[in-house]
Amino acid sequence: MKYTEARQQLIRTWGQLSTHWGISRTMGQIHALLMVSPDPMTSDQIIEELKISRGNVSMSLRSLVEWGIVHKTFIPGERKEYFASEKDVWKMALQIARERKRRELDPVIQSMQHLQAINPDSASAREVDELNKMTTQILDVAMQVDKMLDIGIRSGGQTFVRKLISVLR
Repeated sequence: MKYTEARQQLIRTWGQLSTHWGISRTMGQIHALLMVSPDPMTSDQIIEELKISRGNVSMSLRSLVEWGIVHKTFIPGERKEYFASEKDVWKMALQIARERKRRELDPVIQSMQHLQAINPDSASAREVDELNKMTTQILDVAMQVDKMLDIGIRSGGQTFVRKLISVLR
């Protein structure tokens, strides 16, 4: 496969994959372009390369910076903003895990903890028990996933994942 085809395929594939971890396809494509680019890029270069609107590029870059997987960089003598991606895939995966934990898992844990203090009002004891049982189980699963993510994040990810895989074999 030629370089240009392989590059385009990676950008398309990463764009599709990114929708499964909480960002848009366009954000994923911009991220992939920055990952494979040896040098930081301006928004104009990204627009030209991916043929997407300035507004979409601007919003996507802002979000990627918020996710912590793309950062602004300045080149001496240049007035334009340049953007670059984290190049270490393990660091990037850990940052995505951190951000997903913060955006998705932490709110579930907070919500389930809040639901632990139910005022039964007009509900029957059986209904309250069933709701308590389910919220407790959901909270337990969420807390176990949270602990596992914390261990993985603290360990640097790569070591944790390799140990986990060896245990699962």
